[in-house]
Amino acid sequence: MTETIPIDDDSYLWLEEVDGPDALTWARERTTETLDRFTGAARFQSLNSQIRQVLDSDDRIPPVTRIAGWFYNFWQDANNPRGVWRRTTLDEYRHDKPTWDVVLDIDELARTEDENWVWKGASLLPPDHRLALVRLSRGGSDAVEVREFDLTTRQFATAGFTLPEAKTLVEWIDQDHIYVATDCGPATLTASGYPRTVREWLRGTPLDQAPVVLEGKLEDVAAFGRHDHTPGFERDFLVRMIDMERTENFHRRPDGELVRIDVPEDAHIDVHGEWLVIRLRTLWQLGDTTYPAGTLLAARFENFMAGDRALTILFTPDAQTHLVGFSWTLHHLIVLTLSDVRSRLTVFTPTDGGWRSSPLPGVPDMTDTTVSDTAPDTDDTYLIVSSGFLEPATLRRGEIGAPDDAVEVLKQAPAFFDVEGLTVRQLKAVSDDGTEIPYFVVGRPDAPVAPTLLSAYGGFEASMIPAYSGSIGRAWLERGGTYVLANIRGGGEYGPQWHTQAVQANRHLVYEDFAAVARDLVARGITTPGQLGIEGGSNAGLIVGVMLTCHPELFGAVVCEMPLLDMYRYPDLLAGPSWISEYGDPRNPADWEFLRPYSPYHNVRAGQPYPPTLFVTSTRDDRVHPGHARKMVARLREYGYAVDYYENTEGGHALGSVNEQRAFHMALVFEFLWTQLQLDAV
Repeated sequence: MTETIPIDDDSYLWLEEVDGPDALTWARERTTETLDRFTGAARFQSLNSQIRQVLDSDDRIPPVTRIAGWFYNFWQDANNPRGVWRRTTLDEYRHDKPTWDVVLDIDELARTEDENWVWKGASLLPPDHRLALVRLSRGGSDAVEVREFDLTTRQFATAGFTLPEAKTLVEWIDQDHIYVATDCGPATLTASGYPRTVREWLRGTPLDQAPVVLEGKLEDVAAFGRHDHTPGFERDFLVRMIDMERTENFHRRPDGELVRIDVPEDAHIDVHGEWLVIRLRTLWQLGDTTYPAGTLLAARFENFMAGDRALTILFTPDAQTHLVGFSWTLHHLIVLTLSDVRSRLTVFTPTDGGWRSSPLPGVPDMTDTTVSDTAPDTDDTYLIVSSGFLEPATLRRGEIGAPDDAVEVLKQAPAFFDVEGLTVRQLKAVSDDGTEIPYFVVGRPDAPVAPTLLSAYGGFEASMIPAYSGSIGRAWLERGGTYVLANIRGGGEYGPQWHTQAVQANRHLVYEDFAAVARDLVARGITTPGQLGIEGGSNAGLIVGVMLTCHPELFGAVVCEMPLLDMYRYPDLLAGPSWISEYGDPRNPADWEFLRPYSPYHNVRAGQPYPPTLFVTSTRDDRVHPGHARKMVARLREYGYAVDYYENTEGGHALGSVNEQRAFHMALVFEFLWTQLQLDAV
């Protein structure tokens, strides 16, 4: 493929100035053009209203984190657009309309301080959980301001720990000490813009005098510290995140000595009480024993650190079943696996005679279930959420070891759309190299063809599993559209190798898989190229960008959100360096050889059958630079293509800070797709 844009002569670099006056004026003008085209009709207003009803519904299940007997929840609705941090008891939570104790009102705080604050979470200090480190973002960016908050007085502590806006990571050690990883001036950030050093900060002392307890390298992603507060097992750990797959983990002994936990750099570990759990991403040869990629291992932590390599295999993957994650209760380990992209939950229990396993009680058949919360420091209860494309979520509470394995339904989400006549099918396409690529089809099987929306993620070992979406149901399925979710390589649906076989020089497999699913949908008569729309954000924004420039004949419309598109300059933009392990380094000529053929920004050409495309980004996205979308639109317009563009002034990488923005964004996307794919004609 002929390169059309010289990499050393980019005439649109000025659009990378996030808050540059000319760049902001350009973004506003393009956004206004798009909004004038798609948001004035009554249909858009109706769609916006219907999606907003879903997002603001009082009948949604409030997701909770259980801390010291309280059920904590962050809640946004029409009356609390920026949200309230609140809590209640288990008995109250069982009610249809629980009584909530509001701990912190973000709307009130935003009004008082005249800031567009966005909640980013809080860390509470055990054992009394009276003090919290609250994280607040301006406009939804990843950078946060940290403030100490007293849950007794409901006030920010006047002499508490406070940190200015930065990509900060903090963790309580005790009431007077915290681990801080933040911007402390020159040489304290990685090339990706994340913290490079970890300090132990004593209350009442200057941060710049806090001793550095870990220092990473400039090319690392980040460094951070954490303290295990488990009674009897209090320990400190420091982590050097080398890239998105590799870490160095250290146990910080009481005398300050750092002892590396001797596992492969790409393994994931967790320490709970006396146990160390190791999840392998690649094969591990340990002495005379070979442990396959995807294996889950357990060992006694102190024994392992003393050199004992007696490991117990808890789980080994097979061709269909792979490990996704795990959660501790006080005495048990709950392991989530996927078998052909359907979830299974198993309880592993350490005993004097070894580990035993059994199915987790309360998991319904033929649903996709995940663990939403456990209380590893206090008991063996758990919360699980089950849902499917057509089944609203159900929240259940159980306790491992309870009589008769009794499980209680705590909450049932409402149905937001009519599922009559809709079915879910799992099909498989064959990619260019012969690999079968599974995908789910949700729609009316008796319809000869239908406008179809195809999405996937295909990166960073993220698994895409069936889940209920009231917004997609109302805006797409209920109106006759078909929805498709593809489990392409690059994800983790079939274990770590499903990801690792499609990174860097083999990244083309991701795009070949996606195109194969598109062709298969047409070959099966589910849709036609002119009625096939695709949507993707972030890494998936790159995927649909590649489809636009390399396979335009396969699609009728493209929605490209928060995308990476300039694969030559991406390491120079915000968090870009942290993704080199995924995509490769374009500054290396050998890597640029495999990046250039698919870099969307460098493959824009004249006279191509590019389908109608909507690009969406946020001025406050400090993860994936808005310059990617801005420059791509400018280049396409230069070549005479009529493309649409929408830039939200806040929202960060999530594209929306409040439900009003989220509903507006989704309504715009679906209105665009309706218009281009002629859904109303079906």
